[in-house]
Amino acid sequence: MSLDLNNAVVVITGASSGIGQATAEAFARRGSKVVLAARNGDALDKVTQACKCIGGDAISVVTDVIDPAAVRALAEKANALGRIDVWVSNVGVGAVGRFEETPIEAHVQVIRANLIGHMNDAHAALPIFLKQGRGTFINMISLGGFAAAPFATAYSASKFGLRGFSEALRAELADKPNIRICDIYPAFVDTPGLSHGANYVGRRVSAPPPVLDARRVAEAVVKVAISPRATTTVGAVTTATRLAHLLAPNLSARVLGRLMAAYFERAPRIAESDGNLYRPSSDAARIDGGLRSQHRLSAPLLLGLTALAAVALGATVASRISRPRRGPSSSHWLS
Repeated sequence: MSLDLNNAVVVITGASSGIGQATAEAFARRGSKVVLAARNGDALDKVTQACKCIGGDAISVVTDVIDPAAVRALAEKANALGRIDVWVSNVGVGAVGRFEETPIEAHVQVIRANLIGHMNDAHAALPIFLKQGRGTFINMISLGGFAAAPFATAYSASKFGLRGFSEALRAELADKPNIRICDIYPAFVDTPGLSHGANYVGRRVSAPPPVLDARRVAEAVVKVAISPRATTTVGAVTTATRLAHLLAPNLSARVLGRLMAAYFERAPRIAESDGNLYRPSSDAARIDGGLRSQHRLSAPLLLGLTALAAVALGATVASRISRPRRGPSSSHWLS
């Protein structure tokens, strides 16, 4: 059965900017009661007010998803509204830099936020879902769940891990048809996330076009909330990247690594920073990151990414053609 979003109770973590803020506003427009969580209380208050202005009922709960007790408290406050219909686990941080040049503490923090944080969300939400007999848990993963991201190794590890976590959780809940675990895999999105992240490469980070509007991703989340499905990809780049990794994972990762290295050689220098790994960003409460106006900086990356699927397919076909045929069936075809 599809969910009526009017008066539905929806929890959204990472709601202080970007996809989280866009998702909060999308549910608010449909009359949902949104419970917004993030570390930045001031930004949450602004997003909460915006949601109220467009017709939704909204409350904010300052929460660091790394802290399981804080997440449990968030769940209790949301459940006090009578139930929780949807939980959108959206927190995501990143650290860009060569693996050995990035502090190990930064790698650990990325894993804690992007993987353990989502597990904390699920661990708090599922008992409520099981008690009420229904509920939808939506994991925001990204195309990084399908293909490795060189120069962002911890991010890759967290996203691969998150995909595995979701698959395992779906299997455990297979006998609970009214409790759904759903994954969203957007391509590159125009949010402040890249500028907020930690940067240990000392170069400005951008994203290759086509860069998605975060509101498009939010609409995909809303659609999944109404009619749950296990896997939803957003953007053609995700589909191409998924195919390339399926056909030739090592080759596609090497090609992307070389493209990234070439990009960083040309990108403008900036100061290295821990970004928002250990503290909230000061310029939150913004959906857009301005990336759609920077296409020229990253056009070479686009060409490389769109070629990955073709390269992988060609390599796979070539290897099969060159492989010698053996056995009776081979003799039959060669005779």
